[in-house]
Amino acid sequence: MITYVALLHSIVLGSGKRVIMADLRAMAEDLGYRNCRTLVSTGNLVFETGRSSTGNVEQRLEAAFEKRFGKHVDIIARTGADWLKLAAGNPFPSGEGSEVGVRVMRKPLDESVLDLLERHRGEEVISIVDGDLWVDFGGKASETRLLSAMTTKKLGIGTIRNANTVGRLAEMIG
Repeated sequence: MITYVALLHSIVLGSGKRVIMADLRAMAEDLGYRNCRTLVSTGNLVFETGRSSTGNVEQRLEAAFEKRFGKHVDIIARTGADWLKLAAGNPFPSGEGSEVGVRVMRKPLDESVLDLLERHRGEEVISIVDGDLWVDFGGKASETRLLSAMTTKKLGIGTIRNANTVGRLAEMIG
């Protein structure tokens, strides 16, 4: 069995409704995934299954999610080994865990994205590691104008998690 991490881009279904993590675990179990567990209520799923490409895992989860909850949500998957590598690759390990974040990408970003983001950057420090965008916001991420440039339209499919969440998911994997 291989461990996978799946990150939902959004758990908001509209009209103030949110995905309940027990329902997300049940959905994954219905797909035959085992040892399904979630971290906080923001769409972080860890599970085990036989070897499969992350693209296949993403497609299966997205189709099941849309069928079950009536809305398409982008889901980014990584193997447990790849997640541990991502966590270890944090270029800002001395930063405050809630102030450092990573935009985990479906398709790796090219270094040229840094030029696009530079126009929106204030005091933040940014780095691309293995195709994912790490940011030390140096404060509250919600208060930066850099977020307006970190959209799916501009960067491609991805989702942001703070370093605390990255680390806790790594601990769940073991």
